[in-house]
Amino acid sequence: MVHEKNDGINKEMAVPPFPQNRPALSWELKIKKTLKLVPPFLGKFRPIVGQCCHQCTPDSLSKKTGQNFFLGFHDLLKVNETHTRYRGWLVRRVCCVLFVSGCKVYASPANNRLERVCQSNRVKEALTAEHNAPEGGDSRGQINRLSPFLPLINTCIIPSLLRFVGWVVLKMFASIFDSIQVNLNHLPALHRASQEGSLLVYVYVRQSIMDCALIPLVLLCHNLRVPYTVSPLQINSYSLRSIMQKVGVVLLPPSAVTEQDAELDSLYSMVMTSLVRELLHEGQALSVGVSAESGRGGQWLARIRQLIKEGSVPDVSLVPVGISYDCVPKTKNIQVGLSSLLPLLWSLLWRRPGGGVRIHFAQPFSLKEMCESGRCRVDEWLPLQDLLLPVILDNRTNSVFGRRRMSWLLPSSHYASELKEPTHPERDLSIAIILHLIYSATSCMAVMSTSLVSSLLLYRRRKGTSTSLLCRDVAWLTEEVLFRNKDVGFGGSLAEVIHYSLSLLAPHLIIAAVPSSKDPFIVPRPSLAATLHLTFQAQIVTHTFILEAVGACAVSAMLCEVASSGVTMVRSSGVDGKEVKDDMEFDVVLCQSELTERALQLCHLLPPGFMPPCQSSQSFALDAVDSLVRCGILIMEEIPREVPKCDVWKKDALTWTTSDDPYNSDSDCEEQDLHSYKISQSSQCPEMLFFLCSMLSGHLRTLCWATTKLDLLHTPLLEAEFVAQIHSHLCDTASKKKQHYESCSEEAAHTAVRTLIDLGVLLEEHHKEGVFLDVSPLFQLSDNRKKLHRFISHYLYN
Repeated sequence: MVHEKNDGINKEMAVPPFPQNRPALSWELKIKKTLKLVPPFLGKFRPIVGQCCHQCTPDSLSKKTGQNFFLGFHDLLKVNETHTRYRGWLVRRVCCVLFVSGCKVYASPANNRLERVCQSNRVKEALTAEHNAPEGGDSRGQINRLSPFLPLINTCIIPSLLRFVGWVVLKMFASIFDSIQVNLNHLPALHRASQEGSLLVYVYVRQSIMDCALIPLVLLCHNLRVPYTVSPLQINSYSLRSIMQKVGVVLLPPSAVTEQDAELDSLYSMVMTSLVRELLHEGQALSVGVSAESGRGGQWLARIRQLIKEGSVPDVSLVPVGISYDCVPKTKNIQVGLSSLLPLLWSLLWRRPGGGVRIHFAQPFSLKEMCESGRCRVDEWLPLQDLLLPVILDNRTNSVFGRRRMSWLLPSSHYASELKEPTHPERDLSIAIILHLIYSATSCMAVMSTSLVSSLLLYRRRKGTSTSLLCRDVAWLTEEVLFRNKDVGFGGSLAEVIHYSLSLLAPHLIIAAVPSSKDPFIVPRPSLAATLHLTFQAQIVTHTFILEAVGACAVSAMLCEVASSGVTMVRSSGVDGKEVKDDMEFDVVLCQSELTERALQLCHLLPPGFMPPCQSSQSFALDAVDSLVRCGILIMEEIPREVPKCDVWKKDALTWTTSDDPYNSDSDCEEQDLHSYKISQSSQCPEMLFFLCSMLSGHLRTLCWATTKLDLLHTPLLEAEFVAQIHSHLCDTASKKKQHYESCSEEAAHTAVRTLIDLGVLLEEHHKEGVFLDVSPLFQLSDNRKKLHRFISHYLYN
């Protein structure tokens, strides 16, 4: 925890003021009557976010940030004359221009970078390996072959143009967002690392195209080196590409539509690796975005690690960046051209700002330390089918200890031009770094008020709730989030927080005035678009409560088995246990080992980014069960022994060890304590259990629905067509049921198909036309598909 600099609530923490020229609705007036405050922190302390991993990078963690109090936030959009060296009425009107012109910019000309890239051994070998490559090292022929990549290699930073673009972006963001608040706590560490000459690589989780502009803008406004930004956008306009490449944006080649298309070219991968090497040799910083669903963008981190392993680069400092939106701009997966950009900018000038942004820079840590320390172990990684198929098909009670290997996060096309593909440990270590950075960037994201409201309406009050009950839920959930060492991106009175969140979420909600009650009634709008928007906003809350959600689903799976068998072991006064059929009035006793097994099996089905790769699945499962005890859902009981544990003379045998054994421990001679759990009889327990189980129900339901579609598909199909048919089936199923739309997103369909491939349900067949997917012979049997469906559906809370 960090001590607050002031005892009061930081003014930057308050929600933005509401427009006064807009007439208030009836439900807004009723909400404003509440005066209860929501603290942005507990007491005088707020959570510390963005610390290094204590297991993987202890040396980087030991470097203190230097301050013992919280430094507050800085709103980039609130630029006034105090941010400049001048004063006066004229300065107040042009203060933004003066502020940007006074920011320090590190020039970065390309100079002879093209020549250095062409002379690199990596590019030479790639050109020689091609059939049409000129022999003898003709430089003219090399440049002709590299002509599609010349603008990318010559990407540079022109100070005057960067300042102008920074001013334009500030004005544009002022019409999009209410505020852009930056946590100042870790910025001194970035300044110190920059002065020491450390190479900084900023890593964030992709949510919108705004991410690419936010990080350089923040660094520019705080006089830090503006990084070269890797952008996945396809820019059609030549003039727009030229401008962006002169402010340090590395774009895709003109011929590639997506990143996958670009990576298929073996020469592109080698040129980009050499480009990264030259940029780091020049002392430049980099900014890379990684997709949490597919791992796209992770190939850039693999390139950096490869350069460190070769010795081309001594080391880099990775900086995870958490970006939180009150309302994520709808700009994903679009092609940007001058014809589409001008109408977009014109519409932004006339729209009312919607929502704020909170940015947290984490503590820098050494990539070389993470790779060479050996603490991030990947030797226990196994294919998913080895971990779960024996449990699903053979009904084995004991799981195979290990962790799921997600090789698809780093496609093999990244290594297409290497002499040989790296071994599993080398590739798995690169994937572990990608997973660790996704987890770290997500962990330092602030939980916004819209995320809390969306999570409560989706998972706790699905049938609707009154505003007074919603206010109590928000106050409760805020305290729970803060107790889990997560920062929140709001503060102020409870009435303002609820009013602000409902104003932003209003297009996706139904807010009605009930005649018999003074409180407005709020229901999520039963549509696909509305549910997907609320689900996306609630993802950060699911990340916060992932331990409790996994444990709750494990309890649900055991209760489902009990209900299907109709037999349970119960305990009452004077009775050790007896069989009771169709009677749930007794206390259900859950075995610790079986409950941990269920949680362990569910861990293997989680999407990437929910678990830190440096923690074993067994440890995560144990923590999941313990978290339910802490939150009051489970009550621990010790199983009575025939012989008291303290009566050592009545034991059958004693185990003796030598006294000079340095690894000797008294606990080695003791038996492991046996525990059982019973579900709390509190009236709030079923509601809390349902709330936690619902957080993962969308992902699990997607897997169930995708499994039922397998017998209706005419396989083999191209992977894109297969995913499209699964997505169509998900939407049709939700439309028929008129509910569960959160299971119908394209990302959910991709994740489900990838999980089925890892399980061995689907087989990949590589052809010239692309990758085809076919149902494996094992799961062409309806009995095996039913077993898989039954295994997944047990975790769904009913």
